[in-house]
Order: sequence, then structure tokens, then C-alpha cells
Amino acid sequence: MKTMSEAHRHLASYDKPIEGRREHVKAWTAFGPRRRALGLAKRLFDIVFALGALIFVAPLFSVIMLAILLLDGRPIFYRQVRLGRHGRSFNCLKFRTMVRDADVRLAELLSTCPKSQKEWLDAQKLSNDPRVNMLGRFLRKSSLDELPQLINILRGEMSIVGPRPIVHEEAVRYGRNLRLYLTTRPGLTGLWQVSGRNSLSYQERVQLDVRYIRTMSATLDARIILKTIAIVVTGKGDH
Repeated sequence: MKTMSEAHRHLASYDKPIEGRREHVKAWTAFGPRRRALGLAKRLFDIVFALGALIFVAPLFSVIMLAILLLDGRPIFYRQVRLGRHGRSFNCLKFRTMVRDADVRLAELLSTCPKSQKEWLDAQKLSNDPRVNMLGRFLRKSSLDELPQLINILRGEMSIVGPRPIVHEEAVRYGRNLRLYLTTRPGLTGLWQVSGRNSLSYQERVQLDVRYIRTMSATLDARIILKTIAIVVTGKGDH
């Protein structure tokens, strides 16, 4: 049996309603008949969409795998433990876009560059990340590095649309909203990805995740998917 994660301990430390009684009731009645029906329909759509997308992009998938193998060797995929629905951990998949000793280089950079350290602490990202290789920059700019997450969706670990997948260390930054965050699967895309992405502050990302979960609907998902496709096609999703 897995030991209690930091996210679980953080969640257990809160016994008060989420930002007031009304929001608390709304969050925990998310498992009522209407929301359960929406959840089942959403899961069915996820399976059909992800399976169809994987078949459609299979040639491109193979080309990217071969390019990574030839240009930088193995591993082809990058696996990072993320926090999923009900606090379950899962390996979030991406095409590897960084050098193989990326974690070591990050530690060295953060220990020697105060500016990078502050940026990382504020956003968990670096605007000019020296760990990203040439092919990786293209994959990130086009969002193609996230294609392997279609596998996560088929496994039931993610959804096509949802809040952004976070690592366990980020859970504390959601405060009492962590309860709400853990009621749904993280998404391949979401309000954050189509509302400014890297130009947003971390708190704005949290607010968008909370807003999505509270207003979740098939119509909203359809709008986010269409907007995501437009962003990927135009290449305007990076900033």
C-alpha cells in the first residue's frame, strides 16, 4: 500500500469548507446524479477521442520517436509523477524535450542563478530553459511534446479537458482549493492552456483550474478543445 503523500497530508490538514460554506457544498455535491452522468459521458468521450487521435497521429508519433532517438538517443519519453484524481499518483508522459541530465542541470542552475531560482519558485517554469534541446523547442512550441498524454487518457489517469496536471510539491499552492482540484482528472488541455498559458501567474492558473471544475460542462469542453486546436495550428500557444 502506498504511503500517504504530501498532497494527502495537506488535504487532511483542512477541515474547513472550501472558501466558505456555499462553495464547499457545491464542491462536494459534484458527485450528485447530474455530475456523475456528466462524468460518465466525459469519460466515454475521452476514450473515443484519445483512441481516434492516437490512430490519426500514429505516423507523426513514429516520426517524432525516431527523431528523438537519432538526435539524442534514449529515453524517448519523459515520465514525471503527477497528482491525479482522488490524490492518486501517476506517471505523466511526454516526449523528452530536454537533455538527459536535465534534473542535475536544473539543480546546478537554481543553486547558482538567483533570477532563475526566483522564476522557478514563482511559476515552476523557466522562460529560457537551458535544458531544452533544439528538437525539444520545436515540440514544445507546437505542443507536440504532449501527444503521449493520450496514453494517460486511455489509462483513465487524465482527461482531454481538465485542470493542469501538477506535481505533488505544487499541491500546497492550491490551499483549500486542493479539495476541489482532486475531484476531477487533470487534462491534456484546459482553461489555463487557452487563456494565456506561460504569461499567467501561478495564482491565475489556480483560479482558472477552480473556475473550470465549478463550471464544467460539455459545452465548455467543446469550446476549449476547438480553441486548443486553433492555438496548436497557429503556433500561438507557447505564450
